[in-house]
Amino acid sequence: MHNAPLIIIDDIADWQPYHPSQSIISAADYIQQAGKHRGPIINLCGDLSYLSTGYYVSLLAEARSQRALPSVSAINDLANLSHYQLFLNDNTKILNRFVAQHQPENPKHVRLLLCFGRTAYPELEDLARHTFEAYPCPLLEVEFSFEGRWHLNAIRNRALSDLNDDEQTLFGESLEYFSKRVWRKARSRKEYRYDLAILHDPNERIPTSDKKALQKFIRAARENDIDAELITAADFNRLLEFDALFIRETTRINHYTYHFAKKAEANGLVVIDHPDSILRCANKVFLNEMLEKNKIPRPRTELLVMGNNIDYRAIGERFGYPVVLKIPDGSFSIGVEKARDDEEFQKVAEGLFKTSTILLVQEFLPTDFDWRIGVINNRAIYACKYLMARNHWQIYNHSSETSRGKSGGFEYFGVHQVPKEVVKIALQATRLVGDGLYGVDIKETANGPVIIEINDNPSIDSGVEDGYLGDELYRIIMDDFLRRIED
Repeated sequence: MHNAPLIIIDDIADWQPYHPSQSIISAADYIQQAGKHRGPIINLCGDLSYLSTGYYVSLLAEARSQRALPSVSAINDLANLSHYQLFLNDNTKILNRFVAQHQPENPKHVRLLLCFGRTAYPELEDLARHTFEAYPCPLLEVEFSFEGRWHLNAIRNRALSDLNDDEQTLFGESLEYFSKRVWRKARSRKEYRYDLAILHDPNERIPTSDKKALQKFIRAARENDIDAELITAADFNRLLEFDALFIRETTRINHYTYHFAKKAEANGLVVIDHPDSILRCANKVFLNEMLEKNKIPRPRTELLVMGNNIDYRAIGERFGYPVVLKIPDGSFSIGVEKARDDEEFQKVAEGLFKTSTILLVQEFLPTDFDWRIGVINNRAIYACKYLMARNHWQIYNHSSETSRGKSGGFEYFGVHQVPKEVVKIALQATRLVGDGLYGVDIKETANGPVIIEINDNPSIDSGVEDGYLGDELYRIIMDDFLRRIED
């Protein structure tokens, strides 16, 4: 972060029970000191009602390009509970158990204090975290009432000055957990202007970047005055400590990678992959429609809808065998099958329909390799040939018993060494998706290049995609993060 988070309170005296800190300022002083502070703020004002001092603190922070917790949007969501509720899980089972154990004399009503998404009751940890994710506010009092099932009845901001001794302890521990930098002077390392979270899964079977590449991203970030840190799914609650998020694991819609992207976007962080890019690239049905509408060359494609009376023979005659079948949201060649005749076509389709109600059938375009063109911010930055797996028609052969057979080889090139029409079609396609980081898979055919896929989270492995540019590839990507953060 540029600075430690600035904590804003109604009255400096309210901080007396806690450790002294240089990061405390009164609301009145903050409002009058325009431009003096650059980092994020934690707004602990007791009154957040519309046009109150607390409301203006968050409003001015956002006007000054500072991230505010709570944001004005979150304050409005709190105020509008009677008009709409943000989605929360059904907590009936967990609250029934809680009431039976802690307050059997009052089984219809539960009131809880949440401090930065934490509560005094470990068994309600998930409930507290999910509520904080929906209503990101430092101090929340929530009330649940039982009417056949448990409902969120009220949610309001609590004033720091109202907390009793036990609640003060919970608040202090939660604030330390949420942002240790408030309490401690920075270690004797170099101070960086910005912070970047790199989301990865150390146990991912086919990671989008290997360990060496991740370290190269971290080094390139630091050259750009950005302190990059590897985070995992367990760090969801820490996301607001950072200025930007770089997702380096396979993205899916129904997955925490998308939740990270959405939370980052909602709180003003720079994020690659942007949630819109994940939405547009993760589903091949969307991608196919988008490419068709914009007349971008792609393999001949039709949609198969489960439940329709599918005439497999007629489709096979139209396309000619073999045909390729794909589920809409597969990656790394998973959910992509080939059928050589009517019988196999129907059998493969019925198998894939178990995971998706819509399938894509495409013409088979056998090639020795696919081009992969890496693009960021509408600029082609790297190029590879991905060769087909040994004795296989795809880059990845998931049925292979040997590691050698699992994926094909590769060759790397400078972008200027790639046929111009290949690069041109890659840029045409990615402009339709956004200005993030993409990997475009392209086959060269007798009728010219065709788009096979646009990946919102392309592989960047040490010695592969960086083979031509070396460390410069990581610098280019981190330069782009810096540009976005400072825009």
